[in-house]
Amino acid sequence: MSELDIVKKHAREALIITAAGGSFDGFLWDRTQRLVRNVEYICRLPELNKTGLQVDHFCLMTAAYFNDAGHAHYLESRYAKGRMKNFNHGNDGMLDSSAQIAEEKLASIINPAKIKTICRIIIESGDHFTNITEAMVLSDARNLDDMGVTGIFNELRRYTTDGKTVSDVLQTWKRKTDYQYWQARLREGFRFKAVRRLAEQRLSAAEGFMSQLNLEHLARDLETVAGNPASV
Repeated sequence: MSELDIVKKHAREALIITAAGGSFDGFLWDRTQRLVRNVEYICRLPELNKTGLQVDHFCLMTAAYFNDAGHAHYLESRYAKGRMKNFNHGNDGMLDSSAQIAEEKLASIINPAKIKTICRIIIESGDHFTNITEAMVLSDARNLDDMGVTGIFNELRRYTTDGKTVSDVLQTWKRKTDYQYWQARLREGFRFKAVRRLAEQRLSAAEGFMSQLNLEHLARDLETVAGNPASV
């Protein structure tokens, strides 16, 4: 088993949490695997290679595997108390918690210098002004997961957990659109041009999904067929 395979095993243990009734919640582990794939492909971008930026692939991949460890710890504590509520994974305090958990889990299998680098990548991935290449890659990988249909799925999961409705989802989406939230995310959330362009494409797909959701929620398509507006 390679060193990274061992890291993956420990990360999986930290990210698959015990939910209510003793069932297992693998949402964050599934998300982590997406982040790892994002990181892998971002590292292959010609844009990254042309700049001559050096990347510590092992430390970056390990940081990606433990990126949501703090979130998992938070959720498991909420499950244990019988109160399930999601937390913003981009919060600086949550990244600090993820780094701390990574340090604890990896202490016996990775040398201290590498652990220090891994923790720094996790923490600085939340800093818009970081000049650490690995932190920029992890940040772009994480922000990309918030865009597009995958981002909507993440949001819907949070809303469902909190007892929100389709109307709530649509109202929040409209509010974000009105305040140009997504445009700000595109402008400020990505360090690599190719990733930003992909995020724009994913956002366009998400807009189509939300437009369809709104149409179905208001039965606008049925209204067209029926020919008369509903009274509700």
